[in-house]
Amino acid sequence: MTVSDALFDEVLPLLAQASEQAVMPRFRRLREGEVIEKAKDELVTVADREAEQIIERGLLALLPGSRVVGEEACAADPSLLQGLDQGRVWLVDPLDGTANFVAGRETFALMAALLQDGEAIGAWVLNPVAAERWMAVRGGGCHRDGQRMQVPSPAVPLDEARGAVLTKFLPPDLRSAVESRMPRIGECLPGLRCAGIEYPAIITGAQHFAMFYRTLPWDHVPGTLLLQEAGGHVARYDGSPYLADDGGVGVLSARSEALWQEIRDALLRD
Repeated sequence: MTVSDALFDEVLPLLAQASEQAVMPRFRRLREGEVIEKAKDELVTVADREAEQIIERGLLALLPGSRVVGEEACAADPSLLQGLDQGRVWLVDPLDGTANFVAGRETFALMAALLQDGEAIGAWVLNPVAAERWMAVRGGGCHRDGQRMQVPSPAVPLDEARGAVLTKFLPPDLRSAVESRMPRIGECLPGLRCAGIEYPAIITGAQHFAMFYRTLPWDHVPGTLLLQEAGGHVARYDGSPYLADDGGVGVLSARSEALWQEIRDALLRD
């Protein structure tokens, strides 16, 4: 079965269905027992789990023979991450920014991506609070609510650059070094703990870059394809491509390759 344009158009409505049925009815209405700490500083809610089930059923119906790797399923069975480079694999983050959702903050999103033999060929991000729907198809551009999106073209001087630097998961020595170098850049923000908001913010010009350390595929594959198709640049700290199945850490994203190089040199080099 080939992947048709019509199939790509069905994914955002599926995310919207999950949002309407499982996520938004619980926003700022979570009850006792509906929030669980699945690991240290890692929360999951009934909304995450129900949304993932809705999305998984829908994606498998859209593309028979594919498989779904969801964040919550992987929390129970990490072996699901094996074989991302084999065949058609959906990556699903049913509620990116769970901690924000639990706290009543509006910075959360629902995300999905489709891999073909390890390469991302489609990405979808739904921001239900802002009612924004993002989609990217490899070679077909990035769209927000049906409108083609490109990163802003003017160059940004380093001392005017503004972006998120998420230091929480950095090793202590690297964190200290990065924090000491932040004054080299115009404005370093603490980040929103929601990749589904951070990557689109680069495309719209709300920020110019974002630096992450932990790079789980359901968190970063969707935003990476969105940004690349909008003309931005994403790579590992050493400049190598970010791949869903490489098991590495550290990703830097920027509105241009030139700015990526400047940010990398400023934060990661003496």
